Amino acid sequence: MLQTPSGGAGHGTTAADSGLMSIGTVLNVLREEFPEVTISKIRFLESEGLIEPQRTPSGYRKFSPEDVERLGHVLRMQRDHYLPLKVIREHLDAMERGEAVALPAVGRQRDGETALEVSDGPTAARIGRDELLAAAEIEAPELEEWESYGLITPLPDGAYDAEAVTVAALVVELGRFGIEPRHLRAMKAAADREAGLVDQVVAPLKRHRNPQTRAHAEARTKEMAGLTVKLHAALVQTALGVRLP
Repeated sequence: MLQTPSGGAGHGTTAADSGLMSIGTVLNVLREEFPEVTISKIRFLESEGLIEPQRTPSGYRKFSPEDVERLGHVLRMQRDHYLPLKVIREHLDAMERGEAVALPAVGRQRDGETALEVSDGPTAARIGRDELLAAAEIEAPELEEWESYGLITPLPDGAYDAEAVTVAALVVELGRFGIEPRHLRAMKAAADREAGLVDQVVAPLKRHRNPQTRAHAEARTKEMAGLTVKLHAALVQTALGVRLP
């Protein structure tokens, strides 16, 4: 839970007495849990309608504790569930109306194992280009470069599979160590070969007339994907002579 201060020196007596905070104070509060958050990210979330801070007569933003709490929820759902902003907004709005709603979920990989998250709510299987750029905190030229290397591929309608957010986040993290996107082409090629091997095994099941057999193919695909991810991680650890936590 985010701890929201009642104000502080240098922010004005009126703002402190009312419990409202400047965007700089909000940034400091959020960075306790979200070290990578920036003022531009907060402004972007405001422009997308996720929060509506008050404005002073001179135009400065003033955030209430409720605004900060809502920002925390948004950032947490982006970080932990990789949900598009539209889905997050709808979820939070439903909560504020007092509706009992389950958190929408996206299937993702955790600890080297494919996890299928089941939810009674809508599933966020796609994400728009602007939402991907915002979630990864990158600019369009960077995304275009990643696409040129095949690391991220848009769908025919220009949207992206929700897992593209996971890929983007990992590319950014590896970049902190000096690994450039062009260096990752070999990993993409290896992943394509692994996917091809799995698909070769389950393809006959996918083409079967029996719906139950086709459903079994999907389950088998997820199971084999999890095993290939585990094997890949184990082989990398062996090659490097290290053991991941």
